[in-house]
Amino acid sequence: MPIGHILLAVSVAAIYGLAFVAIRIGVDEIPPLLLTGYRYFFAALPLVFFVPVPKIAWRWPIAFGVMQGAVMFGLLFMSIAFGLPPGLASVVVQMQVFFTIVFAAIFMKESVRPMQALGAITALVGIVAIGVGRANIAPILPFVLCIAAAAAWGIANMIAKIMPPTEPLPFVAWSSLAAPLPLFLASMALEGTRFGLPDQMPSLPVIGSIVFLAWPTTVYAFTAWVFLLRSHSAAKVTPFALLIPVFGLSGAAIAFGEELDPLSIVGIVLIFTGLSINVFGKRTGRRLRLLFGRPG
Repeated sequence: MPIGHILLAVSVAAIYGLAFVAIRIGVDEIPPLLLTGYRYFFAALPLVFFVPVPKIAWRWPIAFGVMQGAVMFGLLFMSIAFGLPPGLASVVVQMQVFFTIVFAAIFMKESVRPMQALGAITALVGIVAIGVGRANIAPILPFVLCIAAAAAWGIANMIAKIMPPTEPLPFVAWSSLAAPLPLFLASMALEGTRFGLPDQMPSLPVIGSIVFLAWPTTVYAFTAWVFLLRSHSAAKVTPFALLIPVFGLSGAAIAFGEELDPLSIVGIVLIFTGLSINVFGKRTGRRLRLLFGRPG
């Protein structure tokens, strides 16, 4: 990869990781579903006035926007609002990789390679370790909500996988427009808010968090990631996703002094190991077969 593309990939991982800090800043003041609605409202507007409508059936941007924007991120914002540390959330939600593999195997009949299964089992053990550790020090609900968010992300990945190809920027803009309405309605029903309106004017840090979540995170990072995937093989691009929790954990430690219990640290190591096996396992297995399969 050219150095410019490497720096682009690192910037995407950094933005995605630091977004968890922005979420925490926002949900400390604004109800999580309402905040998620703001994220997508301001990601879509005014962008939809400057980009063309995607040249695919409307059901695709609507389905993706509702599943990823309203369901996945709504659950993730709720998990952080209810007490899951943002750095830890940045690790747990990466279970979306394995939910995607499972859903692809079930609904698209894709085969699961042995290394993928090993990676998933390793990460699952890590999730159990974190769950046990969290149960000893805090309510388990935020952790469960984050797992549900990872599952919803896996479903959104399935939608993106089966839909017709389209230009990424128009798709981001118009799919984002599908999320605010269900989020504002859910916020009215569950959080007691007025439709799309906060109880008071948000503070400057919260306004900054909304801007960061709407533009650098939703518009720039997603579009740049799709560009990288179109320019290089997935094997070259996807390892950079492992940097997202690194930035998430580092940012949360600096911003909030986030500390992790020993079981959570063990769980994080196991999840990273599982993700690494999933990303690098195929190439490692091929090299081992070549090494040990050669005649003496």
